[in-house]
Amino acid sequence: MTVEDVDLDDPGPGEVTLRVLAAGVCHSDLHYMNGDLNVRLPAVLGHEGTGIVERVGEGVTRVRPGDTVITLWRPRCGDCEFCTTGRPALCPLGRVQSASGGLLDGTQRLNLNGEKVHHLMGVSCFAEQCVVSERSVLTIDPDIPPEIAAIAGCAVVTGAGAALNVMKDATGEGVVVIGAGGVGLSAVMGLRLVGADPIVAVDTVDAKLEKALELGATHAVNARTHRLPEELGRISPRPMAWSLDAVGTPHTLAQAVQVVGTGGTAVAVGLGKVGATAAVPINALVQQEKRLIGSLYGSANTPVDIPKLVELFKTGRLPLDKLLGEQYELSAINEAYAALSRGATGRAVIIPGHQRS
Repeated sequence: MTVEDVDLDDPGPGEVTLRVLAAGVCHSDLHYMNGDLNVRLPAVLGHEGTGIVERVGEGVTRVRPGDTVITLWRPRCGDCEFCTTGRPALCPLGRVQSASGGLLDGTQRLNLNGEKVHHLMGVSCFAEQCVVSERSVLTIDPDIPPEIAAIAGCAVVTGAGAALNVMKDATGEGVVVIGAGGVGLSAVMGLRLVGADPIVAVDTVDAKLEKALELGATHAVNARTHRLPEELGRISPRPMAWSLDAVGTPHTLAQAVQVVGTGGTAVAVGLGKVGATAAVPINALVQQEKRLIGSLYGSANTPVDIPKLVELFKTGRLPLDKLLGEQYELSAINEAYAALSRGATGRAVIIPGHQRS
């Protein structure tokens, strides 16, 4: 990525201009950078953010200037079968923005030297300002620290949301969480709230596993130096009932299915390369009645679930401050992604206009 001065159009009907306060360094953006996922170029990346509403376009009713908001990379129309049944992550509006590289009308508000620049998932918050649909923001208590608000809109709701929404029946049952990045660590915190036991975190970086133990994992396994099936046998005499793949590679997804016992459920939340597939033993799936299910955006009803997660943080039950990693200024964004690629611990955050801390 390069840091450039671009022209930003005024918000159109149903749109708002945000002054970005913080943006999370999410692995999904790295997928777009290296070509594992497709994005129309040129583009401004960033989808996990928070900001203050500066201007509103015609017809905006959901927010007003001065409101503090979290960005949502999966907007909801409110009327389709998925929105009306509490599954807005599957709303078709999200696919409209992803396919066009624009906002909900398919057009862009970013320009560089007379050329249109595309939006990422209708957000593009690796910037000092961004224009988004009013359907892509959610108001939040302005007293919440910006770095906490930013990560709540993606990593936290994806990981903790999957735990609370999809794995809510895991109370007292063994769970394996594969990947101890921002999403996996959020899942660990959510599973602790659910009451899962044991909670086994799996990664290849010891520092990330130490963070998982700090956030509620009961055990940690370095998959680079230990064989996971044998370690799980030592941890518990009972087979694991649940697993969660927060990585999204063919190997980790197959592993997630392998490590659950008869009747167990593997939950896939990590995105992989476009077209990637995983090998799953058919007979084991049938004869042991295992299940493999996907969870997008924590299978969350975001206007309901994100405020609940923020409230859990405020009451001390969801220690999101311990999830945070390093903070970077916008000019150091490539350094932030280099650190992520090396296995940095915790969720790093970009603070536009502020010095690195």
